[in-house]
This record gives sequence, C-alpha cells and structure tokens, in this order.
Amino acid sequence: MTKEKISIIGAGSWGTTLAIILSSRGIDIDLCSVFPEHNLAMRRQRKNRLFLKTAKFPSSLRISNSLQEALSNEIIIIAIPAKYIYSVVKTIKSFKLNLKGRILVSVSKGIESKSFKRVSQILKQEFKGIKIAVLSGPNIASEVLKGVPSAAVLACKDKRLGKRLQVLFNSEKFRVYLHEDIPGVEIGGALKNVIALSCGISDGLGFGVNTKAALVTRGLAEITRLGVRLGAKRSTFWGISGLGDLTTTCFSSVSRNRSVGENIGKGRKIKDILKSMNMVAEGVETVKSAFKLSKKLKVDMPITREVYLVIYENKSPRRAVADLMCRPLKEEIG
Repeated sequence: MTKEKISIIGAGSWGTTLAIILSSRGIDIDLCSVFPEHNLAMRRQRKNRLFLKTAKFPSSLRISNSLQEALSNEIIIIAIPAKYIYSVVKTIKSFKLNLKGRILVSVSKGIESKSFKRVSQILKQEFKGIKIAVLSGPNIASEVLKGVPSAAVLACKDKRLGKRLQVLFNSEKFRVYLHEDIPGVEIGGALKNVIALSCGISDGLGFGVNTKAALVTRGLAEITRLGVRLGAKRSTFWGISGLGDLTTTCFSSVSRNRSVGENIGKGRKIKDILKSMNMVAEGVETVKSAFKLSKKLKVDMPITREVYLVIYENKSPRRAVADLMCRPLKEEIG
C-alpha cells in the first residue's frame, strides 16, 4: 500500500492540529503557512506559538519552505479562512502549476462574503480537474489535540475517494463518517458560527440556558431553511456537521465565535474585539453572507438578521433581543 503524502495549506489552530495528529500516526505531512516568516518560526521552534502555544511538533512533521513546494503532494488540505481564500487562490494560480487530478480537502468553515460561495465551490471554480472533499464537524482543536474522543464528517461526491479519505482521517480517537452532501456539510459548518455569535451575545447579556436553547433550536431552523434553498439535504443539518457542530460551538467556553458574541453582549465594540484576537472568528464575515443571501433568496432568518444589525449597524443587543421576542406569533415549523 502506498504511503499517503499530504500538504496542509494554512497553519491556524485547526490546520496545525490536523498536521500534528496525522503526522503522529506516521502519515507524511507538509505543513505550510501562507506567511513565510511564520514557516521560519515554526521550523525553528518546532511549535506553532502563534496559534497553539504549547503543542510540540512530532519529529516527522515537515514545515514547507514555500507554498509552491507544498503543492507538490497529491492530497492538499485547505485550512484557509473563507475571508482570505481568493487571495490564496490568486497566489497559487500565479505559480502556473497543473493541479489536475489533485485532491483538495477543505476544512474551512465560512461563506465568502462577496461571491457568497462556499470554499469548495471556489476551489472547484478556480482549479479545473481537481477532486474535492470537505471535512467538518464539532471539533474544538484543543480537545482533538488532547485525544478527546471526537467525530467528524467527510463529504465527497466520489464514493471511492470518500472511503479512501475516510480511512485516512479516521482513528480510534477521531471517528469519521462519510457523506455525499457537500453543500449541506459546508453550510452547517459555516452558519453555526453565526448562531454561536448570538449565543455569546446572550451570555454577555447575562441570560440563561433557556435563551440559549431557544437560539440553538431556532437557529438550526434558519440554517436548514437557507441550506435547503441552496441545494442541501434537510437531513444533513440534523447530523454531526449540523446540529453536532452547532451545539459544540454555541456552548463551548473556548469557541471563538461564542466568545466574540459574549464580548459584544458585555458592551465591547466589534472592532476592538477583533483587534485583540490573532485568530479569525469566521462568523463575523459569514453573517454578512448569510444576511445578504437570506434577503436575496427571501429566506426568513430573524436571528441572523439581528446579529448582522448588531455587528454592522451598531444596533443595541438588548434591542435586538426585544425585537426577536416581539415578532408576530407563529406555529413552530422548520
């Protein structure tokens, strides 16, 4: 059996976590930050002090010398925030490499705010002849790194390729399920961050579990409505990459998006919150895409709308809650 060789483009917390756990299992891994100075620091320190301060790299984990070098492997994991995906794609295309036949696995969770496209759509559009898969799920990087039993979903249209990748990522501490609904898996992973922002705002305002439970359940209804309108399967949103990821992100004390929302609820300005972070809270960008898509497609998404208004139009969080609670009465439907 041929030993798999994988490149991971993007050295944030999740890309680095995948690099460490896969390399620890004897898989050939090349990790590559899009910033050359970051690669130099990781190579020298054998750590990623920017995003994972204490985790040491296995001796077998390689840090690529350049982005161009990292693109030489057959399997390429894309761990780039959706906000920056077009910029990275532009750089890759400048190398004029033939990526036909390469396997690109997106682990990004966001919707690009200008094109309204999912990351896999952008990759498929920009690189002809590639094979696409998506890995997503309720995976807090620090927990996966500690070996806490976790689960994820690998979405791929090609069943044979999907099974190959499923075996590659699966381990006794990281169970991977196979799926065919790429849009559903990506949309669930992206939009849960918007609902996590709302739950964080609720926490910051001092509300309780009652409020959060309502936001999670009605948030799932919003995600499902938009997802189905965009071609996803309704059932996908009740699975690991939907409800599973949503609950984890909304309730975890270390969730970036929930934490950003909590700070908003406590009265901090979004620009000040983001300035103090070195990691990306995808929901801040994704809520723009979701709000604009909901208007364009005429999909009712009241929680998403209020989060957008709070972040981008300086609406009072308490006013947003009041407006949600005082909407016309309705039946509980999807």
